[in-house]
Amino acid sequence: MSALQNEACIVGIGQTPFLRGTDDDCSSSLRVELQACEAAIKDAGLSNKDIDGILPFYGLSIAEDLAVNLGVRDLAYQATSHVGGAGPGASVANAANAVVAGLANYVIIPGGWYGYSGRRVRQIVVQDVNAMSGGKTARDFYFPFGLTAPVQWFSFIARLHMMEFGTKPEHLGAVAVAQRKHAQLNPNALLRDKPLDMAGYLASPMISDPYRMFDCSLEADGGCAFVVTTKERARDLAQTPINILGIAQGQPFPADDILTREDPFHLGVTDAAPRAFGMAGIEAKDVDFAEIYDPFTFQVIQQLEEIGFCERGSGGDFVADGGIELGGKLPVNTHGGLLSEAHVLGMNHYIEAVQQLRGNAGERQVKDAEIGIVTGFGDFGDGAIAVLGR
Repeated sequence: MSALQNEACIVGIGQTPFLRGTDDDCSSSLRVELQACEAAIKDAGLSNKDIDGILPFYGLSIAEDLAVNLGVRDLAYQATSHVGGAGPGASVANAANAVVAGLANYVIIPGGWYGYSGRRVRQIVVQDVNAMSGGKTARDFYFPFGLTAPVQWFSFIARLHMMEFGTKPEHLGAVAVAQRKHAQLNPNALLRDKPLDMAGYLASPMISDPYRMFDCSLEADGGCAFVVTTKERARDLAQTPINILGIAQGQPFPADDILTREDPFHLGVTDAAPRAFGMAGIEAKDVDFAEIYDPFTFQVIQQLEEIGFCERGSGGDFVADGGIELGGKLPVNTHGGLLSEAHVLGMNHYIEAVQQLRGNAGERQVKDAEIGIVTGFGDFGDGAIAVLGR
């Protein structure tokens, strides 16, 4: 049994509205991160001065700026994880370690950006080779051949899965359609008023075969934050604490290249999932819902397979026929995810998981939800997974 198991909790969540286009200063994510932090601190029933740990997202802000603007006078702990979209999950592990070890009392994890109005993902990758773990490999071996965007890199793996296992475009479409249905039940989702069916999905423009437009996540402006503390301190706070039952991270090998891996389907979560489940003392069948980091539709299918919800190669059938919709065998991305709510670095997956476990997700509430997971997917497949419980 891990010393962390069931000893740390998420006690406050906050988010800004999600937008595509804003009049704010798009040179810094600080504004939306501060707004989300203020909301999360208030939600927990704390004041800004109670916060003594800050774990910023790599490349977007630094702890000192957040501390000064929040009025945090005693910053006892700070850290940043360099694993891209797996950063929130890695930060959960850091936060849990910090509060359980007594290095900090209340740790806030912020994440926000101007992913639509500011620099887009492709611009970040091309302009800053240090922005991701595989930057120099991409610069030297991908860019010269025109492979300058993540949608191109990960489309190779989707196409390979189709060749080896018979995965169909309709399977990718099932992910997009399911998440759009969930978004229509979410007042915060950017695409809540834009329904999508399979015909509409298949008619959307091809971006990088086999990825169509609706296979791609939704660049957006916005921020999210959440507060972590110990189970003991959580008893005196405003909200029902959501327990961190298990947490782990991992990287595929080599971490800086996709195309030379001995096993191209192996991800960070392939290794992280059994560690997180082992810490939590559960199996995949015990999970009531899953918030899966979804930069593209196939990466949802791939993670479901690698985590162990289904056998490798059977993910297409697993997501088909409403399997991942509300009321299906495993509701996935109940808020619409990065595909239909907003791409906010996967931070919004944690907000949704907490809402589900509090039982206040409204029309999209998973009945009797007791255990949920949240994954992170960064760079060339870095992974993190958190098991959360009520």
